[in-house]
Amino acid sequence: MSFLAFLIAAIVLAVTPGPGIAYVVARTVAGGRAEGLASCIGTGLGGLAHVLAAALGLSLLVAQSATAFNMVKYLGAAYLVYLGVRLLLRRPQSFAAGPVASRGARRALFEGVVVEALNVKTALFFLAFLPQFTSASAPLVPQLVLLGGICVALNTLVDVVAVFAAHRLLESGEARAARARVLTCASGVTMMGLGAFLALARREA
Repeated sequence: MSFLAFLIAAIVLAVTPGPGIAYVVARTVAGGRAEGLASCIGTGLGGLAHVLAAALGLSLLVAQSATAFNMVKYLGAAYLVYLGVRLLLRRPQSFAAGPVASRGARRALFEGVVVEALNVKTALFFLAFLPQFTSASAPLVPQLVLLGGICVALNTLVDVVAVFAAHRLLESGEARAARARVLTCASGVTMMGLGAFLALARREA
């Protein structure tokens, strides 16, 4: 049940329009499909770096204090609610992709890694999201790496789809804006509900 909840939340979050999708679409417009796909690989590798960092940091935290780890889970649940509220309040204009200069597929891959690896919001999200679905009866690091890897794979898959459909995503129109808004609202509600449910469930235990 916990894994199913994780999978549903991860899928909803992956398809939510945001800076990652906007970035790879902008890369595609600037340098074509090859550059867009290279940027997808780069952001995926950068995401894996966050997963490994989260797994290492949280495992060290558990080794020091199980109570501290539980506090991280409570704070993480609160952070998920906060992110949900932010998504619900986000303006439609924030989905627009900014202009990006074409610099070749190799440069796009490298910059994708750097951009994602240096994204503090991604690091905070993994630290808040992944521990919510771990089990105390199993080794922590493999769980975090597996769950984080699934998140990164889903995000990268959506980015790749966005690259192939870039010409449609860039078309202006109320229908596209409405679809983006619906996905964002769904993601916001999912994160708010997930954070509240997990916090309340732990309080009852």
